[in-house]
Amino acid sequence: MSEPTSKKPDLAALRVTLDEVDQRLLKALSDRNSAVFAVAELKAQGGDIIRDPTREEELLGELVARGKEVGLDAYFVTRLFREILDHSLRLQLEHIADHQNPERQSTSAIVVGYQGGEGAYSYLAARRYFGARDVDVTYRGFGTFKDLLEAVKNEHIAYAVLPIENTTAGSINESYDLLARMDLALVGEEIQKVDHCLIALEDVPLGNIRRIYSHPVALAQCSEFLTSLSNCHVEAFRDTALSVAKVKDEQDLSQAAIASEEAARLYGLPVLRRGLANQRQNYTRLVVVAREPALYDLRIPCKTSLVFALRHEEGALARCIEVLAAKKLNLTKLESRPRPNTPWEYLFYVDFEGNLADRRVPEALRELAQYTSFLKVLGSYPARTTKEAQPAEPKRKGRKGNNRISSAPPPPDARTRQALERKPYHLASRMNRSEDTQVPVARTTVGGSTAVVVAGPRAVASLEQIRKYARLVKASGAHILRAACFTPLTASQNVDGLGYEGVDFLAQAGHELDLPVMTEVVHPANVERVAEKVDVIQVGARNMQNFALLAEAGKVDRPVVLKRGLTARLDEWLTAAEYILSQGNQQVILCERGIRTFEDATPDTLDLSCLPILKERTHLPVLVDPGGAVGAARWVPPMAEAALAAGAHGLMIELHDPKADKDDTTPRNRALDPALFQMLIERLLF
Repeated sequence: MSEPTSKKPDLAALRVTLDEVDQRLLKALSDRNSAVFAVAELKAQGGDIIRDPTREEELLGELVARGKEVGLDAYFVTRLFREILDHSLRLQLEHIADHQNPERQSTSAIVVGYQGGEGAYSYLAARRYFGARDVDVTYRGFGTFKDLLEAVKNEHIAYAVLPIENTTAGSINESYDLLARMDLALVGEEIQKVDHCLIALEDVPLGNIRRIYSHPVALAQCSEFLTSLSNCHVEAFRDTALSVAKVKDEQDLSQAAIASEEAARLYGLPVLRRGLANQRQNYTRLVVVAREPALYDLRIPCKTSLVFALRHEEGALARCIEVLAAKKLNLTKLESRPRPNTPWEYLFYVDFEGNLADRRVPEALRELAQYTSFLKVLGSYPARTTKEAQPAEPKRKGRKGNNRISSAPPPPDARTRQALERKPYHLASRMNRSEDTQVPVARTTVGGSTAVVVAGPRAVASLEQIRKYARLVKASGAHILRAACFTPLTASQNVDGLGYEGVDFLAQAGHELDLPVMTEVVHPANVERVAEKVDVIQVGARNMQNFALLAEAGKVDRPVVLKRGLTARLDEWLTAAEYILSQGNQQVILCERGIRTFEDATPDTLDLSCLPILKERTHLPVLVDPGGAVGAARWVPPMAEAALAAGAHGLMIELHDPKADKDDTTPRNRALDPALFQMLIERLLF
């Protein structure tokens, strides 16, 4: 008698199950919001801090660990709960602002204006900012910035969301000029990520597109993609989202628009290509404008914006900056614009971290008035760009790792100073700069108080392959993804890797997971083009004294990791770093990778004795890459721990996962597999 066959799951029944789970999720989120409102009410009475980053880090770490136990991806858990925590914080801030500004509590409905059409980036920012307000919100689009602000001034709308600067295009001058002459107040700030997409009537080949519409700024930001198209005309339009509406209305299969993915969804059109911008880190800062200023609790990190004109006195601008510094008010923006109807005079726009409710700020304003002929406070508002406003990183639990970096050594004695003064490097010398240099890389700092881990495969082989490694690096808690793009993929292949295509794959994988990326440059012609795509460039050991390459690396605004040559003495290494520094780029990171000695038990000798000497001679941060020197994966963990104990600021680790690199069968003796890598990370960092 045959065994009964198992019945396949019914799709309709599975969908019912999914719907039930979704309902439970919604109920859980509603219950969480109720608890958040109760917390906000307690905090509104005063006393407790409003945001506790340490608790957020610990909570995210605990959630990631629990998610891993039930088979959930760490990055997915982190991204999901970051959104939940961000919304919770916004709910609390709005509730506390209601207590500070009683007139808000009597309002049950508001109208918020933005420039453009539904689906424009300003529209998305407005929805995000006002989504936490406990009122009915109506959103209204306007044709111009002037019409938008006049609607606020004339009380037709309660608030305007106005773009004021972009990380790619810079300041939006029209917005600043309007704010300077209109009697309005800034009461909020929002940061909107800009991800330009190509949107068409149907999913047609790119070669069929003959005309593309978008806002002029969006077209400029996507210039590299647009120039890659042949027989295609680019036409400026008044708004990104409205250009999508135009494509839909005209029903022409040869037309397309550049706008947000949300605009495509709203108008029901497909996205042909994502990530079109020349620079992958593309954000717009917008301000929320109202008729009257708002008050904010001193526990809320705020920013204050000013506009002023200087008196015709020598050193007036320097004195203004000194006033803010004396009051310990951190200056975050300083920009000048021509003063209307006054040739060769300028208005200065200033942002600094501070709240008008803090006595230091009014005191500073009174002192600034002495050196200015015109001074206008645009407003104080909760900041979204300060360090305190950045999202928390998960803090993993485990044994306490050896990830604390020792502080700078004591000042050199007279004999050491005399020796340093005779060295052939000045900019790299501890004599030139006593403090340790810290090099920011996205939300990571190389040279700070904690160790940084750079990890990844030997080379980029495909987009799918580097995506798998990116997920591995992100989930582990490492900080930077690295992979070569201009070197042979395997020892048996006499090719130059994937080249610029590999750089694009690496950048895309990092962008998808919000992970900074690094790759090596091997020719001066590579440097500028690669630096536009990646966060860090590397000069390898074989090129340590390639002075043409060093000169090009010194001209770009990207951190440069400089590896020590196989036979280089410390002074020669620091002299090579000096060559980069002398070209203007002060973001140099050294990397010890082993030197050639008479010992043949390992391919090279990892010179950890150089670390305390380097700390005495230079202010530059130092990474250690143990794999190439020791040549065996099992020896990498102890040498990595030894490197951090000796004072390294971080590690560079090569990975090899057979599941990700199915086509690369070359033995990678020095590369760590995922399990060994995860064990090392947990020992070192958590």
